[in-house]
Amino acid sequence: MARKPLIAGNWKMNLNHFEAIALVQKIAFALPDKYFDKVDVTVIPPFTDLRSVQTLVDGDKLRLTYGAQDVSQHDSGAYTGEISGAFLAKLGVTFAVVGHSERRTYHHEDDALVAAKAAAALKHGLTPIVCIGEQLEVREAGNHVEFNVNSLRGSLAGLSAEQISQVVIAYEPVWAIGTGRVASAADAQEVCAAIRAELAELASKEIAAGVRVLYGGSVNAKNVGEIVGQTDVDGALVGGASLDGEQFATLSAIAAGGPLP
Repeated sequence: MARKPLIAGNWKMNLNHFEAIALVQKIAFALPDKYFDKVDVTVIPPFTDLRSVQTLVDGDKLRLTYGAQDVSQHDSGAYTGEISGAFLAKLGVTFAVVGHSERRTYHHEDDALVAAKAAAALKHGLTPIVCIGEQLEVREAGNHVEFNVNSLRGSLAGLSAEQISQVVIAYEPVWAIGTGRVASAADAQEVCAAIRAELAELASKEIAAGVRVLYGGSVNAKNVGEIVGQTDVDGALVGGASLDGEQFATLSAIAAGGPLP
């Protein structure tokens, strides 16, 4: 089954809503519509930027989509600081990142919470991008495949096969995020293939063949081609490079198979 590549730009805690508008405009200008037939491109700004991005995307009828950096496992209520999937859906959000390593590290989110957030996203019509990835010591001990398979299992616990068919998985080795150190294409393929094999066990081979598995970790225009060229890597969760409109457009075009814009 042919899987359309997905390039997702995670802006993290960067850019106010004015800066967000400028960046989306730059990406839209640099990446003509023809590329969107061959690659899905989404930006994932801070919550405070979403309404501005929605207005621009809708007003200019852009094919670019946008997502949220997190979502609450709760629908509403006395949960100060939380953002409901229902609210995000009203803003036209397509994707919701859950289980990013920075949430797991700084907010102590575990696989069970990630699974609850994924279920909440699906309930409200959002596509969860479920993130998993190992620390350096796990990689050096040679336990990275087992670690990620176990984390995947926990992060999808309670989801039906039909629900699993609607998620995106992002493999992001923690030691490669924002460090400039990138896993080799072979490293990415090894874990992404193991993820797909586990998806077949959790759901079915047919469903596993259709789920997009992304790589995240110091992705840029220079390395994205080799990474997304791997059999089981279907795109990238891009961090720092997504804040540069021209570079983000370029790596999206590379993922689409070219030519460069």
